[in-house]
Amino acid sequence: MGVTPAFWAGRRVLVTGHTGFKGSWLSLWLQHLGAELTGYALAPPTEPSLFEAAGLESGMTSVIADVRDLERLAAVVRERRPEVVIHMAAQPLVRHSYTHPVDTFATNVMGTVHVLEAVRRSGGVRAVVNVTSDKCYDNPETGQAFREADPLGGFDPYSGSKACAELVSAAYRSSFFAPGRHPDHGVALATARAGNVIGGGDWARDRLVPDIVAAFAAGRPVILRSPGAVRPWQHVLEPLAGYLALGERLWAGGPAYAEAWNFGPADEDARPVSWIVERMAAHWGPGARWEQDAGRHPHEAGWLHLDCAKARARLGWAPRLGLEQALAWTVDWYKAHAAGADARAATLRQILAYQEMAA
Repeated sequence: MGVTPAFWAGRRVLVTGHTGFKGSWLSLWLQHLGAELTGYALAPPTEPSLFEAAGLESGMTSVIADVRDLERLAAVVRERRPEVVIHMAAQPLVRHSYTHPVDTFATNVMGTVHVLEAVRRSGGVRAVVNVTSDKCYDNPETGQAFREADPLGGFDPYSGSKACAELVSAAYRSSFFAPGRHPDHGVALATARAGNVIGGGDWARDRLVPDIVAAFAAGRPVILRSPGAVRPWQHVLEPLAGYLALGERLWAGGPAYAEAWNFGPADEDARPVSWIVERMAAHWGPGARWEQDAGRHPHEAGWLHLDCAKARARLGWAPRLGLEQALAWTVDWYKAHAAGADARAATLRQILAYQEMAA
């Protein structure tokens, strides 16, 4: 079961983190579906940014503010009266969290508290999807795919902050949005744990695909820290489709879906970093290559994989793009952008193609 366009048409939706990579893709998709969209985030985190290149501000109410500012956030929720909230505002980078741990915890933990508190104060919000991360799990790297009931943890500040965001959500759900008291408060709160996303329009530093594209475009080798590290790679549209499907189910089914959900690729698409680079090089063309950085680096997990059987069985969600196709779409997007193509049109074209596949 895919995204239901009729559900989102005219629906009041708040997306936090709308100026980021995933938030920009989601904002354009919701604009296309006809949602009455409000975004709340800091200014775009990169230059260039998909948010600005695709002209997303013109199709929504865009509030540039910080989730660490509870009173500002609460005022926006009161004023805009969202029916569905998708919380994605975050400090999203593992390596950045080592150099900025306080900001990482403040944004990812207290930012989540503030979003849920704003929802609690406002009344009227019916569905909340809190996007955390596949890195929220305690990871002993046993080779087993993580299931939603597995223990939470986190070696680095980013991973730890996302585990904390899960605990915050569980506490708010138990204390204020309890499924057993749903008729009293009317809020269904779920968390979504997605794998590593790829796609056009990502220019973040220390993220694999932007690093690959920048190196290939400059004619220099990609320098890899951990070519053997395995991640659950997926096109950005895959988890976004999961978030939208989850939002729909929370609206219709309330307490039955107010829990944690994994959104990851097919088993065979959990691949090492070197495989991703080599396949992107094949799509890119002559001269694309990589080298290993022999220096010392902060700890990052060597293996991550998600078991998504629950989302398949109960949400009717499943990945539609194989990794080869996801990489081809990603390279095509960046090549089109480099050739001067309209970023909004290029992004929307892939959204529509995906939507047709998933229908």
